[in-house]
Amino acid sequence: MQCWTEVRQVPEGFGPSVVTIGNFDGVHRGHASVLSRMVADARDRGLATVAITFSPHPQQVHRPEAAPPLLTGDADRLELLAGTGLDAVLLVEYTLDFARQSPEEFVRTYLVDGLHARSVVVGRDVRFGRDNTGDLSTMRELGTRYGFTVQVIDDVTGAPDVTAAEEGDRRWSSTWVRELLAAGDVRAASTVLGHPHRIRGLVVHGDARGRELGFPTANLEPESEGMVPADGVYAGWLRVVRPQGGERVPVPECAPLPAAISVGTNPTFDGAQRRVEAYVLDRTDLDLYGAQVVLEFVARMRPTLRFTDIDALISQMHIDVAGVREVLDA
Repeated sequence: MQCWTEVRQVPEGFGPSVVTIGNFDGVHRGHASVLSRMVADARDRGLATVAITFSPHPQQVHRPEAAPPLLTGDADRLELLAGTGLDAVLLVEYTLDFARQSPEEFVRTYLVDGLHARSVVVGRDVRFGRDNTGDLSTMRELGTRYGFTVQVIDDVTGAPDVTAAEEGDRRWSSTWVRELLAAGDVRAASTVLGHPHRIRGLVVHGDARGRELGFPTANLEPESEGMVPADGVYAGWLRVVRPQGGERVPVPECAPLPAAISVGTNPTFDGAQRRVEAYVLDRTDLDLYGAQVVLEFVARMRPTLRFTDIDALISQMHIDVAGVREVLDA
């Protein structure tokens, strides 16, 4: 999959194409369903497929105080989008200047002149251009003027066993995933996402307490990308994507390592800072400082607890590791 950060990077002669527009935070099952169907239809017609998405999220620019936590950073969003079969992604830097474009300026610059769109795929609630003045009818009018069709996609719904029965069918959405992660239900979040929830960051030095207790952990930097789920102990996987100061590791070489992941403040030691750290099962020889890693959350084992003494904590850690091993082996 090609990735461009400016429309002028689109190669000469690219297209004609089918283009869709969205934030695609988390690239959940609703996104994947629409994109995969779009790719299949475009290939039947001999067209390229492109998704236009934005960084940072528009709400982080217009209403940063109300912006939701992002499920994925740019690197993971692009990796997940590539898995849908798209030919290219145009990752546009979202700025106030970009937002000041009229709807027609956006369509002409990006869809027509840049990507040579033959078809544009949007939801019924699409809004674009200055002050969100462009809507579905605007897109259709501009399509008639500039020679592209507009395909409207309806919400994709599902009813996995993740909520109370009275929820019924619910729209797959990033909001739903955030609710589940805030409750610590990473297993249900994975059902909505269609893949394990992940966070990505550099491994930094911590207090070295884990090593002293016999469970050395990789501590992620506070600025890691991806929404951190509720405090607790989780079963999951650790994948090294960039060694210390090195180049990005090709995906097939990123062998996932089984891990017990702790999220919380370490209340037994009166910690105040919320941390994410992972113990790779049966490995005390790893030196991951300075490496970039991805943590994938599979299941929550228990909430964060305060223990009366170190021996009780170590005993529980052995129980946690055994439980994580059982979950991941299954």
